Amino acid sequence: MSLKIERINTNLKREISMILANEVDDKSIKFVTVTDVDTTNDLSLSKVYVTVLNNEKKDDIMKSLLNAKGFVRSQLFDRVDLRKIPDIRFIYDESIEYGNKIEKIIEDINN
Repeated sequence: MSLKIERINTNLKREISMILANEVDDKSIKFVTVTDVDTTNDLSLSKVYVTVLNNEKKDDIMKSLLNAKGFVRSQLFDRVDLRKIPDIRFIYDESIEYGNKIEKIIEDINN
């Protein structure tokens, strides 16, 4: 991955996190954590990986994020210095759950 794409990913991650925490009206989205952003080389698509505090409401929160996608993108136009803002896809990041599962398995083995 090029340095330019890494810098864009970092900027998008920071700005999307700020927008979701401070500017989106939906209260359930306020507890979403952006864990990573992966942008294609042609800047046409950014996959935004997110985790949620409450796993039971994961599906509802992902639907809310889909509804807020247009607002987030419009806010990024003012905040990120790019000619074209990439399309955003919110993806649930399962790596934290997977890490917790592995940690529990190791703990069970040690006991």
